[in-house]
Amino acid sequence: MLILQNARIIESENHSGMSEALAIRAGKVVAVGRNADVLSLADRNSEILDMHGKTILPGLTDSHIHLQHLGRSLSMVNCETDKIQDCYDRLKDRANGTTPGDWILGYGWNQNQWSGGFNDIALLHQVSEEHPIFITAKSLHAAWANKRALEMAGVTRETTNPQDGFIGRNAEGYPNGLLFENAMGLMNDFIPAQSGQTLSDNLHATQSELWKTGITAVHDFDGAECFATLQQLDRQNKLMLRIVKSLPLQNLEAAVQTGLQTGFGSDFLRIGSIKLFADGALGPQTAAMLEPYETNPDNSGILMLSREEIIQYGKFATKNGLSLAIHAIGDRANREVLDAYSEIRQYEQENHLPGLHHRIEHVQVLAEHDLNRLAENNIIASMQPIHLVSDMDTADRFWGRRSRYAYAFNSLLHNGTKLIFGSDSPVESFNPFFGMFAALTRSKLDHLKSSSWYPEEKISLENILDAYTINPAIVSDWDDKIGSISAGKFADLIVLPVNPFEIDPFELKDLYPVATMVAGQWVWQEDEF
Repeated sequence: MLILQNARIIESENHSGMSEALAIRAGKVVAVGRNADVLSLADRNSEILDMHGKTILPGLTDSHIHLQHLGRSLSMVNCETDKIQDCYDRLKDRANGTTPGDWILGYGWNQNQWSGGFNDIALLHQVSEEHPIFITAKSLHAAWANKRALEMAGVTRETTNPQDGFIGRNAEGYPNGLLFENAMGLMNDFIPAQSGQTLSDNLHATQSELWKTGITAVHDFDGAECFATLQQLDRQNKLMLRIVKSLPLQNLEAAVQTGLQTGFGSDFLRIGSIKLFADGALGPQTAAMLEPYETNPDNSGILMLSREEIIQYGKFATKNGLSLAIHAIGDRANREVLDAYSEIRQYEQENHLPGLHHRIEHVQVLAEHDLNRLAENNIIASMQPIHLVSDMDTADRFWGRRSRYAYAFNSLLHNGTKLIFGSDSPVESFNPFFGMFAALTRSKLDHLKSSSWYPEEKISLENILDAYTINPAIVSDWDDKIGSISAGKFADLIVLPVNPFEIDPFELKDLYPVATMVAGQWVWQEDEF
């Protein structure tokens, strides 16, 4: 038995209560309470650690992450720069050290941060004529490919736009290197795939990085290849991160034929939802809006799925025990999804099906009329507070007054919506304390006590912690095992040097755990206790 004493234990389900000690046996919590009561359970084989007043929280869940993309990004060129010249210099350095003909991959560019916007992309064609180059945008809804890469993929003036995507072109109609939404898929067969071992190594290393920030569970939104590798790691007992694994829409029929259902799996890996995309993203102005973008009166974004299509997929999935998780950014996309969910809920009731935990991923902006509709239909709002830090200026520019109900945490909570929080990493940092800071202050990370963006939508730290702990556990039907520090649940927890409820809100972004435990094992420690 392991006993942690002289701690300040926040149990998640009762933020006002503060226990002093907990006992752990066989990977699970067996008791939580006062020092004297828990210490009375010790025997001569017990290990007793003095926590010296440190704070213990339940392990944190990132409810929207891309593990495979995150792992691969660790070896890519980071082009998330304020100036395009910095991106150019990093790519040039990589090209100088790369064999001619080999691919150079990067991520993170955001034309909204560059003075020339999309026009600056022309500079990147000068990086190299000997290397094919492909760089995904920060949003993951656009990409840039150089001339060599386009030639390898056979993308020419005559290439037609794919459905729900388009190729950027110059005045003469030739591809300029920009690829939006499904047009990015034109490159898929030409970019070298990761080997199975490389993917396995990347995923194994990624969980170690997540532990350092206190993340002990994630809801992953990458594809079948990632799922297969995670299963392998689980069989090898190398998985010490609890993962709810979504499946792409293209795998829906295969999942049904195999008999997979939401919630099936092991103590570390279980099936989540079927992932659909209703629209694009804010940055490339492909999010589907009810009214045109402020800067482009001819553009209202791209609606990738209609209400009728969502209903069709939803009925098939729910009939076979699979919940839905639907990406929706713009107010039109969210309305279409909510309309569809209303009918899917009716279908579940009429056919005596269980009401599954259906979700909307991002819920980035809503029309005021729709603020109460997630709660009305018991739909989960899966949101990423860290996005508002980098998106607030862009949202004001592209959406104007509509930004009042962007990242509307408080309005959704007030209407009774259950919130779960994540990062969308590698789109943003997976550090959950950045996300907590964003939801608590609605301010920029690099501005000391800057003004809040629509402060009416700030929420309390108690509600924020729920969105990182117990709520994700409930949504994944895992709340009997994780999400709080309670007797009978797995000992998944983090140790903080201070109590987050007792520090200035602007200090929250600088908070880091000193230790992380999964199933009673210290998986990361800054220093040994």
